[in-house]
Amino acid sequence: MARSVKCLKQGVESQGLDNPPFPGPKGQFIYENISQQAWQEWLNMQTMIINEQRLASFDPKAKKLIEEEREKFLFSGGFETPEGYVPQKD
Repeated sequence: MARSVKCLKQGVESQGLDNPPFPGPKGQFIYENISQQAWQEWLNMQTMIINEQRLASFDPKAKKLIEEEREKFLFSGGFETPEGYVPQKD
């Protein structure tokens, strides 16, 4: 049976993640407070940020930027798509 959480991003009760997305306190916090849908939305945004800004995932500065953007997207607001981003046309 799927577990549900009161998603801090969406503000509604929704299906929670199956496991913490990564180890440590922040991964546990996300597991307890973010829905599967909101996490998937974040993963899509993360991919966009990495691609648009041509980030290397092993670069410590890139990791820090991704963490900061994740916090904005999921919890505090103020997230903006990268400058120059043009959505794909279907």
